[in-house]
Amino acid sequence: MLKLDGRALQVRTGTDQKRTVIKLSDDAAFPVSLRQKRAYLMASSEVPQGFAAYVSLPGIGDQAVFPENATIVRLSDEFKYLRSDDIIRIDFGEGSVRVLFRASSRHNFFLVTEQCNSYCLMCSQPPKAIDDGWIIEELRRVIPLIPSETQEIGFTGGEPFLFGDQFLDVLRLAKTMLPRTAIHILSNGRLFSSKQFARRYASIQHHDMMIGIPVYSDDATIHDYVVQASGAFDETITGILNLKELRQRVEIRVVLHRQTVDRLPQLAEFISRNLLFVDQVALMGLEITGFTRANLEQLWIDPKDYSTQLKKAASIFEGYRIPFLIYNHQLCTVDKSLWKYCQKSISDWKNEYLEICDSCSVKSECGGFFSSSKLYRHSDYIMPV
Repeated sequence: MLKLDGRALQVRTGTDQKRTVIKLSDDAAFPVSLRQKRAYLMASSEVPQGFAAYVSLPGIGDQAVFPENATIVRLSDEFKYLRSDDIIRIDFGEGSVRVLFRASSRHNFFLVTEQCNSYCLMCSQPPKAIDDGWIIEELRRVIPLIPSETQEIGFTGGEPFLFGDQFLDVLRLAKTMLPRTAIHILSNGRLFSSKQFARRYASIQHHDMMIGIPVYSDDATIHDYVVQASGAFDETITGILNLKELRQRVEIRVVLHRQTVDRLPQLAEFISRNLLFVDQVALMGLEITGFTRANLEQLWIDPKDYSTQLKKAASIFEGYRIPFLIYNHQLCTVDKSLWKYCQKSISDWKNEYLEICDSCSVKSECGGFFSSSKLYRHSDYIMPV
């Protein structure tokens, strides 16, 4: 598991700013005229002049002589994966660093807010009633720094669209600055029950932007119970209908756990009959973090124990020719006939395997485990293929 944030061993700055967002460069010959917009990632004690900051790891740059009033950040070995074009936030007050973007990763998701209008039983990012509007401004600073060749970025929360037009402006900025980059947004979809808001979103006219919206049951009472919000099912379904009427791309996400798997075939039938036009369906394994840990006994079910429901749902989607994928599952827990739908979907910074997996012939194709699953709960049927 990669460490994305933590205390710096040392932070020294000659400015009075509270925090900064900056892009790394390990090129000592980087153009002098552009150095004030970069942090130099040190490979030795050599100190090229003119960079906005200097970032080093233990044993590197210990004998370096830095310019007077230079910003210096010394990090532990846990950050040794950092490379040129990665983007970090430096918090001078806290003496901390957060990695916001990794150029080598396919899994760059940006947290927009920790606020949410749902309270899902298995939320991996439990909502907080806090004022975190500063994140929107940070996103406006980060997006222009992202390399133009980046294939995809994502936005998550909380509920990103609680920021309304401010977040829509962020999406417009991403379209302008990253015209070839796909965008994936995780949302509960409830705010799109307003057709006016759905139209404002559609007016962005992005060439490749999709919203992943959860639907947990064909039964409104079950869905509302899972998200802990009365009326959420009706708002979500209305939101999906409004978005598709405006020809926007929508993915339906179903997290599989004890409260959702029993009626999974009925949900597949509901989607196929009423939401046939969605772009894809994602059937997702449980991540044991956040609220999931607190509610584990009412949520946990071994993937092997819902294999029958999963096969039935898959058969229904196949019959209606609805594209679907299976996320966050180990191949040995899924019927072999469904392997072609299984994706390596767990973000690389929290994707791990068990020791027993080392001898597995399909390990390279397997989705592996969330780091939290290794710690708290995983299938009893893990075995090498």
